[in-house]
Formats: sequence, structure tokens, C-alpha cells
Amino acid sequence: MKNSNVKMLLFSTIAVLALSCNSGSKETEKNNETPTETTVKAEHHHDEHEAIVLNNGEKWKVDDNMMEHIRNMEKDVTAFAGNSDKNYAQLVTNLKTNLDLLTSNCTMKGQAHDELHKWLVPYMELVDNLEKEASEAQFKAIEDSFTTFNQYFQ
Repeated sequence: MKNSNVKMLLFSTIAVLALSCNSGSKETEKNNETPTETTVKAEHHHDEHEAIVLNNGEKWKVDDNMMEHIRNMEKDVTAFAGNSDKNYAQLVTNLKTNLDLLTSNCTMKGQAHDELHKWLVPYMELVDNLEKEASEAQFKAIEDSFTTFNQYFQ
């Protein structure tokens, strides 16, 4: 019963995030953008195969209220890696709790927001995969995801 509640909560959170992130007018988004060599604006898609790009060679700034939850997840992953007790279920619970908090506090807009989603959507899938198949390989993919995050975001 608890597992289905967690899945329903995650699904609901993703739906709210998708709606809230797209609730701003496209005209406002266009007016706030500054053309750069890395800015290519098309419709807002969350394609996990899209490559994350830097902000003119610099890392994207993630809002502090959102970064707190990302860093909490990163700390959980780091602690798990150094712990001999591999309680995957507890790790998944911790990660999903912070994902729920992260998505419910989505305040970013524009290209920084879009680039963060290029990392976040596949990361959420990795967490789901770890829940389905608790293994070192699944965990390693999550660990590697934070290496990617730190290359593109601050």
C-alpha cells in the first residue's frame, strides 16, 4: 500500500511540475531571453536524449531553494557509496522525498530551467530504475548523474 502511495505522489508531483513549469506565457519567455551562441529555442520538450549545454561556457545557476534538495540527494548518494550497509530501499525513499520537494519548489524559468530538466527527467528515471532493480549498476548510474549535474550547474 505504501509503495502505491509513493508512486501516486510521484506521478502527481510530476504532473504538477509539468503544468507549473509550462504555465508562463511563451511571449514572456521570449522577451526574457537573450540570444547566445548556445541558445536555440524550440518548443519546450523534455527529451532525455537532448544534450545539456553550458551558458556561454559557464555553469547554469540553480535557484537556492531547489539546489538545497539536489545537494541533499547528492549527500545521500555519497553517504550510500561509503556505507557497507546497502539499504537501497531507504536510499530510494530519501531520493524520492527530495525529488518531491525539488519539483514542488520549481521556481526557475527560461533556458536555465530547460537545461535543468534535461538532467532532471533522466535522473528521475534512474531513481525509478533503482527502485525496480536495486543493484550496484543502477546506483552507479545515479552517482554518474551527479557528476554530469556538477559539470553544468551551480
